[in-house]
Order: sequence, then C-alpha cells, then structure tokens
Amino acid sequence: MAAESQSAAPSGDTRGKIVDALMQLAGERAFENISLSDIARRAEISLGQFREVFPSKGAVLAAFTRRIDKMVLDGATDDLVGEPAKERLFDVLMSRLDAMAPYKRGIEGIMDWARRDPLSAAALNREVVNSMRFMLEAAGIDCEGAVGAVKLQGLAMAWAKVLEAWFRDDDPGLSQTMAALDKELTRGGRIVARVEDLNRLASPLRSMVSAIFDARRGFGGRMRERARARDDVEST
Repeated sequence: MAAESQSAAPSGDTRGKIVDALMQLAGERAFENISLSDIARRAEISLGQFREVFPSKGAVLAAFTRRIDKMVLDGATDDLVGEPAKERLFDVLMSRLDAMAPYKRGIEGIMDWARRDPLSAAALNREVVNSMRFMLEAAGIDCEGAVGAVKLQGLAMAWAKVLEAWFRDDDPGLSQTMAALDKELTRGGRIVARVEDLNRLASPLRSMVSAIFDARRGFGGRMRERARARDDVEST
C-alpha cells in the first residue's frame, strides 16, 4: 500500500498547511463533519488566517487538485512523444496516482462524501473535468470542441472507476489499478472513435445548416435595408 504519511507544507506556507490539514482530516472522519475550525486547528493557524486565503472547504479541495495537477505537469517529459495516445495518457495518469499516493485515505474519504452528496459531487466533477483537460494536454491529446467535451467528461467518469480500484489495491506495483486504467482507456478510446466518426459524418450537415442560416440573415438584412430606403423616400 502507498505510504499514507503526508509531508508538511513549508513553514510560512499557510495555503499549503491548510490543504495538508484538510486532507489529513478527510482520511480520519466524514468530510461533512470537518469544520473550518477543525482545519485551522490542525494547520495550527487562526480562523482569521484561514479566511484570508480560503473562503470554504470546497476552495481548499480545489487548491489540492491544482497542487496535484502542478506536480504531474512539472514532472511531464517527452519520453513517450512517439507512442500511441493511449500509452501517453496511461503514463500521465499513473504519474497522477503517484502524486496522490500520500493522500490516499483523504481522497477516499472525499469520494465517499461525494457519493452521499449529489450537489457536492457535481461541483467535484467540474474540478475533475478541468484537471483531466490538463492531463490530456500533457499527453498531447486534443480536447477542444464538441468531441473534446466528450473526451473530458468520459475521462472524468473513467477516472472515478480507476480510483475505486486504486483504493482497494494493496499491491505495491498497483497491478489491479493499472489493469483498471488500461481497461477504462481502451473502452474510452472506442467511444471517442465512434464520436469522432459521427462528428465527421455530421460535419457536412452542420455546414449546410450554417449556410442556410447565413443566407437567411443576409436576405433579412437586405429586406430591412430596402424597407428603410422606402421609408426615407416616403418621408421626403
């Protein structure tokens, strides 16, 4: 099992200390039972200091997500640039799990809380989707446009399934987790391929509809110009 100890933030790093405190507490008790005062006490700061840097627990969670994003992105290399997209993304996401390992219990507690609170789950999903945007970029995979939106939400859902395997995986080599990640990426790749095919098939139709609307807008504009010209003549 990955180490559960969490390195303390540097002295003077109030934001880092608060993030560390919340993740520690999330591994010890139900997330909804953690108060802002609890976090401040664990971080050894005042509630006023907490308020200066974060407005809520949700904001602290977002900061934790950005911390993990930065760790992965800072460690990204071009070693797999010539490999298939699936292999590149597999490597990036395994690096993400490595970065998350010290916070495993806390992350599991947060996932349990999200299952109990649909509104919070929706907010958490937005954070995960944005993180997956950067993970896809790090893997050199396009995530813009309508197909990109499908990739992002699909990857966020797949990631949740991978985390469930990770929570149960006591193997130091993470064999079960890697198998789950490989399975989800393979399945996701097939879905994206079908979506890309549909997008290509629909492209001519979208172009035709756009041309029709452009023509209608142009016709409407000409009619309005003629009406204005007629009104000007009648007013003289």
